Amino acid sequence: MKRVRGGQSRTVAAGQQKSAGFSLVELLFVVAIVLILAAVAVPMLMTSVAGFRLRGAVASVTGAIQTTRYQAIFNGYPFQVVFDSTTLTYQVKSDKNRAGVYANFCVDTTLASCPIPLTGSMMAATINQSTTLTFSPGGSVTSPQAVGGVTQIILTYKSKQETINVSSYGNTKVTIP
Repeated sequence: MKRVRGGQSRTVAAGQQKSAGFSLVELLFVVAIVLILAAVAVPMLMTSVAGFRLRGAVASVTGAIQTTRYQAIFNGYPFQVVFDSTTLTYQVKSDKNRAGVYANFCVDTTLASCPIPLTGSMMAATINQSTTLTFSPGGSVTSPQAVGGVTQIILTYKSKQETINVSSYGNTKVTIP
């Protein structure tokens, strides 16, 4: 049998056809490989995301500590930063009159209080205990939760944990247990 196409002749044997595309077995094999790769990649991705969220919370807490210490030194009167383990927020307070009475220190003066979340994500890291750090204008730090002059704040997100140690001079050190 001869077929003529575009002026060229070609012989095609009876019952022989040119196939195009992939067979069902080939497609199933490719889908199986993709599913295996996804099963391996998704847990690794979730572990990485948990690490990033925890590091974000640690950066937020250490930033709040350092900023509050600098505010006390710069303004010349005591400041506090209060971490709340129930609401997972922190609040900066100041004692402008040096009377031992701390008022909320908010940029927005229309708010009675302005607690700040520990992290910006929907699932925040947890903090081991409510902690209050009081900063003097000289840069020293005191806390009722301090043991041996060091205040320990433990942040946890899922199974990951990091510890922030705050010295009596405001130095912060982050460790992974």
